[in-house]
Order: sequence, then C-alpha cells, then structure tokens
Amino acid sequence: MINRETINSIFERLRAELGDASVTRDGDILAAYSRDETSDLAAAPDILVRARSATDVAAVMRACIERRVPVVPRGAGTGVTGGAVATAGGVVLSLERMNRIIEIDAKNMIAVVEPGAITGEIQRAAAAAGLMYPPDPASLDSCSIGGNIAEGAGGPRAVKYGTTKDYVTGLEFVTPEGHIITAGGKYVKNATGYNLVGAIIGSEGTLVVVTKIFLKLLPAPRASLDLLVPFDSLDSAVDTVTAILHSGVLPAAIEFMEADAIDLVATFLHTAMPFPDARAHLLIQLDGASTAEVEHATETIARVLPVPAERVIAAQDPAQRERIWKARRSIREAIHAESPVFLAEDSVVPRNEIPAFLADVKAELQRRALRSVMFGHAGDGNVHIDVLKGAMDDAQWGALVPELKGMIYRAAIARGGTITGEHGTGFTRKRYLGLAYSAEAIELMRRIKTAFDPNGILNPGKIIDG
Repeated sequence: MINRETINSIFERLRAELGDASVTRDGDILAAYSRDETSDLAAAPDILVRARSATDVAAVMRACIERRVPVVPRGAGTGVTGGAVATAGGVVLSLERMNRIIEIDAKNMIAVVEPGAITGEIQRAAAAAGLMYPPDPASLDSCSIGGNIAEGAGGPRAVKYGTTKDYVTGLEFVTPEGHIITAGGKYVKNATGYNLVGAIIGSEGTLVVVTKIFLKLLPAPRASLDLLVPFDSLDSAVDTVTAILHSGVLPAAIEFMEADAIDLVATFLHTAMPFPDARAHLLIQLDGASTAEVEHATETIARVLPVPAERVIAAQDPAQRERIWKARRSIREAIHAESPVFLAEDSVVPRNEIPAFLADVKAELQRRALRSVMFGHAGDGNVHIDVLKGAMDDAQWGALVPELKGMIYRAAIARGGTITGEHGTGFTRKRYLGLAYSAEAIELMRRIKTAFDPNGILNPGKIIDG
C-alpha cells in the first residue's frame, strides 16, 4: 500500500503543474480506469492523469520517481492480460488525449503520430494519401497505436506484412527520471548504437513511456480479393495453408475459424453463416499492384484448394468483404456476450502443428466439460483459444484458470511454440514465463528492466517481478 500522505503530496503537485482538468482522484472516474479488457481483473489507481504532451508525461515521471510511486501507462485499455491495470496502485497515466496524427509524410512514406491515435484512423489517414499502414489488429477501430507498440501487436495481415515492430522507424519516449529522448525518426535504416526502439516495442509500458511514434508506410495495393473457403476438417484447412504458401503466392491474410467459433458467431449475429456444415473456414485475403496480379494469385490458389469452386465465396466489393470478414471480427464480441468472463489465450505454434495442438487442447477442455472457441491466424501459427466460464461458480473458476493456462502453454511449448503471439505477458501470464524461458533468460530480462527503470516504478508487477 502507498502511504496516503505520499499520494496526497503527488496529487497536489501534479494538479498544480498540470491543472485540474488533467489530474483527478474522483472515485467514479478511477473506477472506470480500474480495468482493461481482461475479464476478471480490476484494481483502481490512486490518481489518474490524462496527459496532453510529452512535457506532461515528464512532469508525472519526475514527481513519481522522487517518492517511488508506481506509474501505469495506459492507451485505449483494450489489452487482455492486465497490462493497463494498476495492480500496485499509484498513478494511471492515460495517453488517450495525445491522439493526434501529426503528419502523413507522403514523400518519405512515414506517419508521425501520438500514442493515443486509434490504429484504424491511422490506416484511413494513410489510405487518403494513397499509402498503407499494414498492421491490423482485430480491435483496430478501438485500440491505440501506443498500445500496439507496448504489446507488439499483430493481426491478420501479419503473414505477408509482419507486425507492429516491422513498421516503427523511431520513437520519442520519456524515461522514469523524466528525460525526453528520441531514437530513430523518418529514416528507415539505422545502425547507430543499441537498438533502443527494438527494446521498447513489446515492453508493455515497463521500460519507458512512448510519446511520439514514427511509422513506415507502404504504397497501397491497387487490387484485392477476399476468399472464404469451407473445409471438412481443420487438418485439411491447415494443410491447404501450407500448399498455398508453397505455391509461391503470399496472401495478405490467412485466418481460420473452427466449427465452435462459426456456430457461436452465427448465434450472436442472428444470421446464417456461409457453409454452416463446415468444420473450419479459411479467410484468405489477396492483394497486389494490379487486378491481373491478384487474378493470377487466385488462379494459383484455386489449383491447390481441395474444395470445388462452387464452395468458395469470392468478395471483390466492400459490401461483400464486410460480410465475410464480419464473422471473424465479431468473435470476441460474441464470446463476451455469451460469457462476460472468459479465458483468452493466444499461444503460437509452427503452422503445421495447429491441428494437433488444438485437438490436444480441445480434448482436454471437453474432458472437463468446458466450452471453448478457437480461431486465429493460420498463416503464422498464432491461435486464439477462448474458454468460457458460463455459469460456473466464481471461486471454482478462479481455482481452475491457473491450471487451464498451464495446460495450454505446456501443450504449445511441447509442439515447438510459446505462450503468447501478440497479446503479451502482462500481469496474468507472468507466473508462467518460466515455462518458456530459462532462469538465466529471465534474469537477463530483469537486468534490462533495471537498466531502464532502476527504481521499478514503471508498470511494476508486469512481465516479471523484481
């Protein structure tokens, strides 16, 4: 617990420096910032600061480091591992008001943005200039780019275009001591000194507070086509992914939904799904510099699909695309509607191990009479396993979750994978880090944390302890 006198002192100092509009201790407001989208975790901060500039962030860090008060950076609060929850109390430092798209530099193909900018809005601003920001997490219309940086976010297009880390050319950030530093910028290549940008991406707000981001943009594809393909089994769907990639075609996205996911979304959307008898769907997105290029890719894929042409839906206009992608993007919402509390896991395995991994986990969950929904990124092996609490007693669920997590993680690691592909370690997974890394590796991570944050005030208790 943090001393009340200390909190009072910090509050008065920050209110004097930043103004009443930026600093609050109102209980109702603090309660609204006590959660992210982790379904069964909440902890109210002692103070909320809504920063408007890097200078504001620096003021918060200077005030808090003097009294060793924890600071939890927060974007849009869409994370699912407790990364934005103030589990140790202290100050939640919200960056939601730092939401400007400062510049779309078309000549250099670079976007300069603040951390609170919504990812989907960045994509649309780039598109208006004939450019493309490829990373597309499922929550792109609600998640912030700063949160994407913190988690190293991915998305369906990762199979062709990579993840957030592949598009960050520079960062402005504030250290725990309140120093404002810029590493990188509008230039793409940089071999100067240590790669500070690389260390910060995926660090979940435990090392520094990011206040400005430089993002690489690409020329927008001139043509695209989306395919929905049904399969009699998940094995067949995954074998087809391998065949597609070996054909020489690299789709922008290859997503899968297994039968339980298809059924749940159909119920949630109150609509009949295409091919409801299928045991799995693949969603394949193709794009290219010309219609001819996309048509050639489509013809190549058609030769390796073990599905009759009449069983494939091809979407070429926005309305058709929305129809076939709506189900995939609605899965998490459908799960939440069915069971507000659920376990959300995103382990990653080699692509060819997806069917066996999911079969192992599904069988174990069925043995326990637990309902699960499985879907994800077939193109890169990142699979989402959501287990629904339903009507289970809270105490029983709380005791069961650690066992389920361990089971899923061990199954992924046994098949050459690891714990998480894009949602991060956060608070809810840190106790399992030792399943994926040796004690020596974890100690090295701890030393990196100490080098950046020797007093341990930035998002303490996340990723690793100490």
